[in-house]
Amino acid sequence: MTTRPPDAPASDTAPPADGHAPEQAGLKAGLKNRHLSMIAIGGVIGAGLFVGSASGIAAAGPGILLSYALVAALVVFVMRMLGEMAAAYPTSGSFSAYADRALGRWAGFSIGWLYWFFWVVVLAVEATAGAVILEGWVPAVPQWAWALIVMVVLTATNLISVGSFGEFEFWFAGIKVVAIGGFILLGGLAIFGVLPGSDHAATGFGNLTAHGGFLPNGGGAILTGILLVVFSFMGSEIVTLAAAESPDARRAVAKATRSVIWRVGVFYIGSILIVVSLLPWNDPAIEKKGSYVAALDTIGIPHAGEIMNFIVLTAVLSCLNSGLYTASRMAFSLGQRGDAPRSFVRTNARGVPQVAILASVAFGFVAVAFNYLWPDTVFQFLLNSSGAVALFVWLVICFSQLRMRGIISRENPEKLVVRMWLFPYLTWVTIAMISFVLLYMLTDDKEGGGRTQVLLSLLVAALVIAIALVRERRRPESHKDVTAPQ
Repeated sequence: MTTRPPDAPASDTAPPADGHAPEQAGLKAGLKNRHLSMIAIGGVIGAGLFVGSASGIAAAGPGILLSYALVAALVVFVMRMLGEMAAAYPTSGSFSAYADRALGRWAGFSIGWLYWFFWVVVLAVEATAGAVILEGWVPAVPQWAWALIVMVVLTATNLISVGSFGEFEFWFAGIKVVAIGGFILLGGLAIFGVLPGSDHAATGFGNLTAHGGFLPNGGGAILTGILLVVFSFMGSEIVTLAAAESPDARRAVAKATRSVIWRVGVFYIGSILIVVSLLPWNDPAIEKKGSYVAALDTIGIPHAGEIMNFIVLTAVLSCLNSGLYTASRMAFSLGQRGDAPRSFVRTNARGVPQVAILASVAFGFVAVAFNYLWPDTVFQFLLNSSGAVALFVWLVICFSQLRMRGIISRENPEKLVVRMWLFPYLTWVTIAMISFVLLYMLTDDKEGGGRTQVLLSLLVAALVIAIALVRERRRPESHKDVTAPQ
């Protein structure tokens, strides 16, 4: 365990108390407030919301709203904890750097590399998903070529400057926000029969209980729904990494953390409420077309499928863009702390860690190749072995915050500008909720299901932790911190 501030060498002083991002080995504060605001808003809207909600509705009926609400509560609590630490010590390593300090070098090393692994696998998934849509529009270009094109374009975007990443993400996220906002507005008008030009009969919220009740498949379906929707929330934490490259990191983190409640409430729960109110939950069109396309069709929006394909493509490109950024900044942070090659810390004249970016995208390219060459073996293993990492990250954030609250209160109490509610009780409740989800996943024994994901993710995590412990044992005594926080 260390006494140094996150992401800084042991000899460095603590991050400044003026709310600005700490100096970080060449990274430049190139993200504007509008970039961070849109990253914070759009970061919770992934492609999983658009394409994954249909299976959740089929499993739980209108009760899927409770599944979304429970996962949303988890995200809000975890983001509050992360916001407390990030507002005090803004850093590109975010929760990995806080785990390093609060729990020990092994924890920071392990969760940092697991998170990097998660995102580089996501790169392959999203590149393939985007390529499928683009090939449908331009079939003359093969799917693998489209995957290559989108990866190259977004790699170039990240290499140019952090500002170019922010600008792309601003517009990608903006499209998603406008799309969801428009969907909620049009759907709400249709539900009450006041949408001009629509022949949809006013139903109010009758569909929530009219087809077998609010929980047609029983209360246990809520838990099944949780397993189906939990991973669509991953990405909320990206803003705490990006804030380290903004002029006023502390203020940006505090603002993003405080707004997370309405963001998940409106975009997730609000839009799903519209879907299950417009249509009976067991309407075959929901699974056949997708929940949002089916809802748009039922209120008479022309070309709903093409519109949704465009929005999903935007969400995919946004995920690719932010995923590459996130993986590279985590690699940069690991390199800065001596847990990755020092070359990852090198930045060019524009303050971009180009080696970390290229290393991350290189693994992403390899994963894309695996997806085309061995989709049911090697690539499926990568998917399953990274499947539960999101929940591991949330657990580490919780345990880190338990320790970091005492460290911040003792060393820099003025930096507690964001505080976790009902500390430490709500932190422990969150830990119990996440642990329950992981245990419940073990009951999902279908092929590629929750049990497989948890067990393979645990296997990979155990391997990474073992490497971390061996490295720590072999580290020269002169490089170890000899005092721990009191």
